[in-house]
Amino acid sequence: MAKNIRPTDGELEILAVLWDRGPSTVREVRDQLSRERKVGYTTVLKLMQIMFEKGLVARDDSHRTHVYRARARKETTQRHLVNDLMSRAFGGSPQQLVLQALSAKRATKEELAEIRELISRFEGDES
Repeated sequence: MAKNIRPTDGELEILAVLWDRGPSTVREVRDQLSRERKVGYTTVLKLMQIMFEKGLVARDDSHRTHVYRARARKETTQRHLVNDLMSRAFGGSPQQLVLQALSAKRATKEELAEIRELISRFEGDES
């Protein structure tokens, strides 16, 4: 994913399906999205065509039915989005981002343990 491309909410929904299912047709993506809310085939098709033009998805058109796949891994996309948010909303401060994230929604004990483990690894890298 290009660094300057920020997927819209609708595009992120489609990417989530592709990350979960792997390469999929428009119909398969629409069927998955329709489990949450009603969405039309042509709406999903148009969004996926736009996403192809933006470089968010790749398209295999060697068959009658086109198959789309996400071009970037989920973690890579999330990292780009977090960096963008951190830059725009938190003055580039990871501390402010984390503090606001943790105060906005209560983390589970398991999540906090994972955060502590990550911090310990980062502290170990500084030695």
